[in-house]
Amino acid sequence: MPRSLAGILFTCPGRPPGTAAAAPGPPLACAARVTPPDLDDVRSRARAAFLGLALGDALGATVEFMTPGEIRAAHGVHRELVGGGWLHLRAGRVTDDTEMSLCVARAIDAAGGWDLRGIADRFVAWMRGGPVDVGSTVRKGIRRYMLDGTLAGPPNEGDAGNGAAMRMVPVALATLADAALLERCALEQARLTHHHPLSDAASAHVGELLHLAILGRGKPRLRRASDALVARAPKLAFEPYRGLATGYVVDTLQTVLHAFFTTRGFEACVVDAVNRGGDADTTGAIAGAIAGAYYGEEQLPRRWLRRLDRAVRQELEALSDRLVALSPLGRGD
Repeated sequence: MPRSLAGILFTCPGRPPGTAAAAPGPPLACAARVTPPDLDDVRSRARAAFLGLALGDALGATVEFMTPGEIRAAHGVHRELVGGGWLHLRAGRVTDDTEMSLCVARAIDAAGGWDLRGIADRFVAWMRGGPVDVGSTVRKGIRRYMLDGTLAGPPNEGDAGNGAAMRMVPVALATLADAALLERCALEQARLTHHHPLSDAASAHVGELLHLAILGRGKPRLRRASDALVARAPKLAFEPYRGLATGYVVDTLQTVLHAFFTTRGFEACVVDAVNRGGDADTTGAIAGAIAGAYYGEEQLPRRWLRRLDRAVRQELEALSDRLVALSPLGRGD
């Protein structure tokens, strides 16, 4: 059995169909067979993850840097793509969360596989193009690459922001069914701009949750993965929730996990995340990606999709399908 597919799904006599074995190996009492994932469902969930990222980004951009009280005063509960915000965006416009994710996806697609230098080059072209917003740590990392060509900066205590974790959707799609490849690529793309253990852990975990959700695993399985992360990195504990939603990756991940595990449905999750204010485009983007992968395309609000930038929507849909095809799962490795 290929290592990359081990433990995805086992079916045995006496075990309800579609339930996973407790360990990567089969029970001694029966022979195991890997049940291949439904690739149509995988592709649909992958599209929902990438579209969910953009929808959460566009919704959250309106209330970025506002407090929850300011959001309530201005919008009640903010739940519509209306644009505006400190960046004065038109309705449905995305920010750096989606734009940098597209850079990663385009580089992988163009190379037919993982291409870290290609990703870095696309980051440079993106920044030179005058994007609507660039985070300070991202800008520093891209400038370092422009000056010396290095694909990772040195470890830095100031690199614990959320700018790497927000770019994980294309990494997850291109590495489906291979956890080791996911972790390697997650850390490589993260360290182009952010080299900090908490950024590393958060980025890899976002990818892990995306893998599990896209492969159709249940919320209890995702919760076990998050609990295991907290056991390894106690600073990322999200219970009790502290209510902070800043650009610090700890606050971001806590907000995302709290929203995902305490709500039911895609819209409820994303609305909960962005109404915390703070770095709302990024918390909305990551929450939208995970919730999109978990709940699927049918739960993406039609009214939001109609407002999302049409060219961005079309490219996200096309790239998500191509990245799945390039993944170990899509290639049948």
